[in-house]
Amino acid sequence: MGQVDADKFLFERGTEYLAKKNWLTAREYFRRIVDNYPGSPFRADAKLGVGDSYLGEGQIDALILAVNEFREFLTFFPLSERADYAQYRLTLAQSKQMLRAERDQTATVETLREVQKFVDNYPTSAYRPEVDAIQRTARDRLSESEYRVGRLYFSQRWLVGARMRFEGLLQSDPGFSKKDEVYFYLAETHMRAGNTPLAVQMYERVIAEFPRSKFVEKAQERLKDIKR
Repeated sequence: MGQVDADKFLFERGTEYLAKKNWLTAREYFRRIVDNYPGSPFRADAKLGVGDSYLGEGQIDALILAVNEFREFLTFFPLSERADYAQYRLTLAQSKQMLRAERDQTATVETLREVQKFVDNYPTSAYRPEVDAIQRTARDRLSESEYRVGRLYFSQRWLVGARMRFEGLLQSDPGFSKKDEVYFYLAETHMRAGNTPLAVQMYERVIAEFPRSKFVEKAQERLKDIKR
């Protein structure tokens, strides 16, 4: 079997096992191409296959290795027609390392950096919707962390701190998925501080912008109380 036939054989087998989610075996086939066939036309795709096999495993150590593989691909093959795929998968692998909102958000911040690289370099890529979804998830994670701090301050009756957190969140992330909750608790904060006109504005925004929110009924009750 010649080199052309050998590398093709290895790539086909790696692709076959990757489809079967046999990550280790797939990676062994792809790695042989990357390490032993520097001139192979399958080498770039095999490098992606190695990254995809790590990403498929999903454990934290494998995800770190996946990020490294995709980053190396972008270094070695920056002009590849699959560079956008590599950046997308790198971003996905990074996003899977994000922790819950109450924990350290370093991985979330790094995910948003990778999102920005994708948007800057591949704005018209077919993978843009997937990356946009990752961005929303990451932004929600950061904003949820900020929101929780605001709620903590509210519960402790540190109204200035709560107001600053809620208002800062609305400014930094207008698309936050829990924006209705932020509106409501900002209104509650204004009420406790005696700023009734500002509270009314926020209650009305809950009702107008989020008619299906679970906070609509509470906002309506608050407005009725204020009118009385």
